[in-house]
Amino acid sequence: MRVALHTRVRADRIADYEAAHREVPKELTDAIRAAGVTSWTIWRSGTDLFHLLECEDYGRLLAALEQLPVNVSWQARMAELLDVVHDYTQGGADAGLPVVWELP
Repeated sequence: MRVALHTRVRADRIADYEAAHREVPKELTDAIRAAGVTSWTIWRSGTDLFHLLECEDYGRLLAALEQLPVNVSWQARMAELLDVVHDYTQGGADAGLPVVWELP
């Protein structure tokens, strides 16, 4: 399944956000992959961040990462850098941006 998310980085923390993503902990990327994610890309337009991830089961991904110490630490770090922190649990397994159109 594909899931699109939107977050917003603080204007004064863009460089810090990008630097953090050059150093995502291997333990976290390994856990994300183990939870069924095959791809995760983040684009930035100004302060808006758009995420597209492909995974087997988004609900299972959230459950696998929720209490994982490396993820809890990462989410706390990201909360310092973001104006809009996407609530990944809002809407349950179907959370994310709604699909408006897709090329048939």
